Amino acid sequence: MPNLRQLFLNHNAQTTRFPLLLEFEKAQGVYLYNPEGKAYLDLISGIGVSNLGHSHPRIVDAVKQQAEKYMHLMVYGEYVQSPQVKFAQKLASLLPEQLQSTYFVNSGAEAVEGALKLAKRYTGRGEIIACKNSYHGSTQGALSVMGNEEYKQAYRPLLPGVRFIDFNDAAHLNQITNQTACVLIETLQGEAGIRVPDAAYMQALRQRCTQTGTLLILDEIQVAFGRTGKLFAFEHFDIVPDILVLAKALGGGMPIGAFVSSNQIMSALSENPILGHITTFGGHPVCCAAGLAALETLLDENLIAQVAAKEALFRSLLKHSAIKQIRGKGLLLAAELEDFDFNKKVIDRCIEHGIIVDWFLHCSNAMRIAPPLIISNEQITQACAVITEALDYYYTR
Repeated sequence: MPNLRQLFLNHNAQTTRFPLLLEFEKAQGVYLYNPEGKAYLDLISGIGVSNLGHSHPRIVDAVKQQAEKYMHLMVYGEYVQSPQVKFAQKLASLLPEQLQSTYFVNSGAEAVEGALKLAKRYTGRGEIIACKNSYHGSTQGALSVMGNEEYKQAYRPLLPGVRFIDFNDAAHLNQITNQTACVLIETLQGEAGIRVPDAAYMQALRQRCTQTGTLLILDEIQVAFGRTGKLFAFEHFDIVPDILVLAKALGGGMPIGAFVSSNQIMSALSENPILGHITTFGGHPVCCAAGLAALETLLDENLIAQVAAKEALFRSLLKHSAIKQIRGKGLLLAAELEDFDFNKKVIDRCIEHGIIVDWFLHCSNAMRIAPPLIISNEQITQACAVITEALDYYYTR
């Protein structure tokens, strides 16, 4: 009888020729546990999903309670379902008044697709501007606005009318014109290795979009819900987008995404044609219940107020000659190393010693450090000791 790993290789679609093949049977808090009981400290939060760690009891209880009441009833937007309504109301209470209408979908990529459709429908324009080295998902539309040709060249032709500008370069903002439907930009660039823009740039971007009647779409799929030290990352820059894209931590571990806008803009999807965007499982009641529980827990436990101090502790402990710089904000950090080969060796040794770290899609020489927000100072110290030992092991002065 083949073991589970062999069955995985035989029957689960593969995304690389060299999967990690780590096998886990339990996850709790900041730890994942393999079948032998070995604990691995999760420093990547399932790539930004598990802001509250794994299997938080309040989220688990919310999932159980909702599953006992009902699960799927109807395609999104037709029935009044309490979990959807309560979650959307809670988000609206925490967002600026321009962002009061939420369309729940299944994932970040689908949220991007919906946001792009909404911008084109509302403005009547066809041009989309995105940034070089951006990442917004892997579906056809999201791939079209990815700013890395290596990952998209095999799938052309893609969406027409997409142009790319340099991130955090105000000189390129004049490319936004009255023909531009939207600018789609990550509030902090994630897969580029955590690039934090200047506040002046973000404010100039907002002003240029307003001047040209262009909708500003902020992709906060990876950075929202406290990860940067603010509930939403755009709060660092004193701007408000026309459309906000959310996912990952939105569901507390359950699959859900959303795009949020004003009632006026969002209403464009309801006529000419009606059903302008449709999703069968979007806003799944169990996912919405989990997301609401996660959001309320995040606020009740005051975790966001702790993020800056935990960032400072990481930075103070990760001082090593092999680290060229540490970029990022809050608990979303990129430690830049010499090259991918060195980075991969260090990552593999960290995993071997029970610390899960990773690299970035568009910046393979940087190590991803983005733990659950519940991580303790003691756990940070433990993780940094393992990373430092791995750096020492491979570093040649």
